[in-house]
Amino acid sequence: MDERRKNKRTSMPSKLVIKRLGDGEDYQVSIEITDVSKSGIGFECKEQLQVGEVYEALLTIWTKEVIHAILRIVRVEMREKRYSYGAVFVGMPDTESARIEVYQTIEDIRNK
Repeated sequence: MDERRKNKRTSMPSKLVIKRLGDGEDYQVSIEITDVSKSGIGFECKEQLQVGEVYEALLTIWTKEVIHAILRIVRVEMREKRYSYGAVFVGMPDTESARIEVYQTIEDIRNK
C-alpha cells in the first residue's frame, strides 16, 4: 500500500462511534480502528460509508478518555465482508492530536 498519510501511523486498540453530519440523519456506526495518526485514521466496519462524507467521531483512547473529532472519508475498499476506510481529521483541536502523539511515543518506548 502506498503511504499517503503525513504523520506516523500507530495501531490503537479502541472502538470508535461515528455519525454522519449535515443530513439530519441521526444514526451511529461502530467501527474498529486499524491505525491512527495525528492527521487521520484507518478503520473497518460492516456498513458502507461514502468517500467525501463528513462524520462526527468519538474516539475512546487508551486512557479511556474520549476524543471528539470531525473526520472526512478519503478512501474505501472492500475486504471480505467488511469495508476498510481511510479518513482525515478535519476538526480536531491541537490538544487532542497531541494526545495521539503521546500514545505513539509511549508505544515506541514499550516496543524497544
